[in-house]
Amino acid sequence: MARAVIDLLPAEHLVYLGDTARYPYGPRPLGEVRAFAGQIARHLLDHHRAKCLVVACNTASAAALDELRAEVEVPVLGVIEPGTRALVSATRNGRVGVIATVGTIASGAYQRAVADTGADVELTCAACPGFVEFVERGDTSSDQVHVLAERLLAPVRAARVDALLLGCTHYPFLARTISDVMGRDVVLVSSADETAFELRSLLDATGLARDPGTGPGRHHFLSSGDVAWFASLGRRMLGPELGTVEPVTWPR
Repeated sequence: MARAVIDLLPAEHLVYLGDTARYPYGPRPLGEVRAFAGQIARHLLDHHRAKCLVVACNTASAAALDELRAEVEVPVLGVIEPGTRALVSATRNGRVGVIATVGTIASGAYQRAVADTGADVELTCAACPGFVEFVERGDTSSDQVHVLAERLLAPVRAARVDALLLGCTHYPFLARTISDVMGRDVVLVSSADETAFELRSLLDATGLARDPGTGPGRHHFLSSGDVAWFASLGRRMLGPELGTVEPVTWPR
């Protein structure tokens, strides 16, 4: 998600908080994830004066987006609605799929979002436990991850979907393996890219966009867990823009 925002909105300042001390969110109860998201949002507003919040985690979007929009004083974007709109626009045969974490699929958020579009499509969802862990180990193309993908993607393959939403921000790093399993005719839709486009539209529409003439934006990275691990992983996934990582400690 951060990579997509940096590429599309190079003039914007970015503060990215990775809650790695409490990761992964996917298996956690949604109420717990909702509380974490509220705590993170308040930290970004109180300590970094954020003008807009992007909930870049699909599980957190499913759990907390409505509550955050009701509670905070700045615009809040999630990744589910933008990705869903792109998904239903991409299909040719009317059969679409979503893969995501166990928590996201169990929440029903994508099922509701697809229904809300009013599109005449048939949706198949599949939870993909293990994908995130492979990505974070830097393993995106081994035989082991390919075997796992064949097993986890079986429901969407059987449904003969022609458009598949990668409903976790880690999943695009597995795009080649997923495409190999699904077949080259299946369009892979990234929620990260679509959310970045929606963020640009929102900033322009509300007058919150930063003037590109003032120079490039600054990028500030925070981690609630092991900052060295976060920095190593982040540089591999994001690139050289990830410099110093600062620690965040949550009150007990």
